[in-house]
Amino acid sequence: MLPPDNHVHSEYSWDALAGSMERTCERAVELGLPSVAFTEHADFSISEMTPETWFPEQWQRYVEVVDGRSILTPPAIDLTNYLETLERCRDRFPTLRILSGVELSEAHWFPDQTADLLQRGGFQRILASLHTSSARDEDYADITVSIKRSDPIAEYRGYLAEMVRLIEEYDGFEVLTHIDYPVRDWPHERIPFDLSAFEGDIRLVLRTLARAGKIMEFNTRIPLDPRVVGWWRQEGGRGVSFASDAHVPEAVASGFQEAAEVARAAGFKPGADLFDFWVRD
Repeated sequence: MLPPDNHVHSEYSWDALAGSMERTCERAVELGLPSVAFTEHADFSISEMTPETWFPEQWQRYVEVVDGRSILTPPAIDLTNYLETLERCRDRFPTLRILSGVELSEAHWFPDQTADLLQRGGFQRILASLHTSSARDEDYADITVSIKRSDPIAEYRGYLAEMVRLIEEYDGFEVLTHIDYPVRDWPHERIPFDLSAFEGDIRLVLRTLARAGKIMEFNTRIPLDPRVVGWWRQEGGRGVSFASDAHVPEAVASGFQEAAEVARAAGFKPGADLFDFWVRD
């Protein structure tokens, strides 16, 4: 059996334009997944949309021109309808464990907003993510944009350093997401990506995460390099959470078979029951 998918988005994530909680559950049942967690985006940072920044037309409603700058402000989660749809899916798919969840972006920058959302949401899966390497007193820019504008090596190093600060400054999560997020948009045409150049930076993140007693996410949006999973175990990591980061129903559990093999080879195995994180051998 495939592992649980602990990081899935539905129509209640503002950037999941083709998301559907019901169709995602249908797909999960077809695949025989034990469970899925709908971890919708909670983004409190604003972002300037420059002329070279492409974004879907549907996002235009979130953009406002301020002092000549186009500023995108992500909307809040529609918590009422999200929870209602979650309960409807639980009734319709009784063989699938369906967890509520949230993906908190830069939670250490927004403690008040984050605490309020968690109190109201009562989420079962809480993910911490980082989508920027910018300092908190600077303009926010998603690293998938900034990494193309400037030195990608410096950007990724800054991203990893900020990830350490996130872990140290915010304790209200259980899983750290996509440590390789910037690699998704790495400008390979300008400079080849060399994971070994970041080993020390990545190990510091993993060591900090292990000491905090948290879980590392094995995100399959792009294949996580097996070396990272091995470093996680070497640095004392106690568990792995599998995540498709699906924004469309067809992507749920994508790449999980291969990911499970990598995790086993690195020394992790299924937990005490089908719904647990994978743990160290």
